[in-house]
Amino acid sequence: MRGHGTHVASIAAGSSVKGVSYFGYAPGTARGIAPQARIAVYKFSFEEGTVTSDLIAAMDQAVADGVDILSISYGYGFGPLYEDSIAIASFGAMMKGVLVSASAGNNGPEMGTLSNGVPWIFTVASGSTDRSFSGTITFGNGLKITGFSLFPVRTTIKDFDLVYNDSLSACESSDDLAQVPNKARSITMCYSTAQEDLSVSDQMGAISEAKFGGALYVYGDPDVLTSNYFTNPGAVISSKDWEKVVDYAKTSAKPKVSISFQETHFAVKPAPVVSAFSSRGPSLSYLRVAKPDIMAPGELILAAWPSNTSAAIIGVNTFLDSDYRLLSGTSMAAPHISGIAAMLKGVHPDWSPSAIRSAMMTTASPLDNTEKPIKTMDYLRTNYATSLSMGAGLVDPNRAVDPGLIYDATPQDYVNLLCSMNFTEKQFKTIARSSAKHNCANPSDDINYPSFIALYIPNGDYAWLEQKFTRTVTNVGPGAAKYKVKVKAPINSTISISPQTLVFEKKHQKQDYTLTIRYRGIEFDQAQSGSITWVEKNGHHTVRSPIVVAPALDAPNEND
Repeated sequence: MRGHGTHVASIAAGSSVKGVSYFGYAPGTARGIAPQARIAVYKFSFEEGTVTSDLIAAMDQAVADGVDILSISYGYGFGPLYEDSIAIASFGAMMKGVLVSASAGNNGPEMGTLSNGVPWIFTVASGSTDRSFSGTITFGNGLKITGFSLFPVRTTIKDFDLVYNDSLSACESSDDLAQVPNKARSITMCYSTAQEDLSVSDQMGAISEAKFGGALYVYGDPDVLTSNYFTNPGAVISSKDWEKVVDYAKTSAKPKVSISFQETHFAVKPAPVVSAFSSRGPSLSYLRVAKPDIMAPGELILAAWPSNTSAAIIGVNTFLDSDYRLLSGTSMAAPHISGIAAMLKGVHPDWSPSAIRSAMMTTASPLDNTEKPIKTMDYLRTNYATSLSMGAGLVDPNRAVDPGLIYDATPQDYVNLLCSMNFTEKQFKTIARSSAKHNCANPSDDINYPSFIALYIPNGDYAWLEQKFTRTVTNVGPGAAKYKVKVKAPINSTISISPQTLVFEKKHQKQDYTLTIRYRGIEFDQAQSGSITWVEKNGHHTVRSPIVVAPALDAPNEND
């Protein structure tokens, strides 16, 4: 809708095109994740709105047409599973052997904000890339800094007046800004309004309406660094650089500034960082499975854009067209996973949706490009990420082709899961969508999932829990193999695993193990992470599963 579908489709399976960019930013060759895949597009959202029946019909038709992967860059807020159209349609897709990859949502960084968090959906979080876009800002005293910018016009600001004062630099009144002498050749400084109602986009609007030359904005909101909204010449700078610029503006008789644009930088560190906007688990739809599952690039992703929808705006109402656009969101992350899933399906056509998900999760990396644990951006703070923000980590397509072991699950396993959820017969059949009586002889809420979550009930200052899990792994390596477990327990937890060594005599052989989490300690507001890794004796395969211990969240009232 309005270009969103075109953008995400080209991420998943766009053909290779040389010499593309977004107005000079991110120049190079654009290519989807699986450019040789065939793509089918089903529209369910229209200008008039989105109707549940349209969404289910679109997904059902895709399954009937024989697709292998369904990519859903869409989601709802919390609701019962029997009222969640994506959960319902995805269950039917899973029963037919179709993997559903879906966006986690853009309501982070608070816990419990995640969408599409049911066990039969592959839920995708967003992370940054090692690429940045900027302008170089040079001041009259020789100070040179780099600021984030995506101003879409090839221009250079040369020796403009630098304007700063406490009242004007709120940048909230276009009338006040319009009174500045020589405003067309002036760059004003707009201070942070992170704690107020005025956003950077609002400030840009005031600058444009006043026909000011441009502005420098201080970084007060992490989402600013994932937006392509630059209606006038300008850049966003750090608070540390801001102090230097303020000092120059206050002490110079005639402060001057120059800015050059359309700069793209690579090998940015650290990367990835979990996006501030990316919705966090646990999933209020189903608390017994850790969500999201995995993280993929989702910040300022270059992809195709339709010619009948503007790609940028400058000033108040000057619209610019482009065949490519940079967009951010878990909507952009999900089709990365969908494309990788399509390639894995091509290599392993006999793998189930659960097997494909397992291969990606157990080979994902929890480390960034500095070889340190991935961090997450929470408002203006960086913290170490947990599996409730990044899932198993950043997807690694090459390793996923040969994961060593997989955690598989059959359609009946998911039926057993539904059977354990205390639904009425009507609610059960709404999700399963079958008049036939399902076999509920073995209800179980311990699905064979490649991650573990244990939630404690807050009880004052002290918390404790003990939870046992049973898992089955299948050897998909070339032949006989021996694995030994390596444990990294969450803080104040002990992890017991039996057996600690798994021996496989041949390919496709299965082995079971049990894992018990015991937590004793003070309550934490946030999740605590750990992991287990099955390490092959010869060191070729390592199979990692995240573990998370966290406080249980109350699901919102359905009538709220």
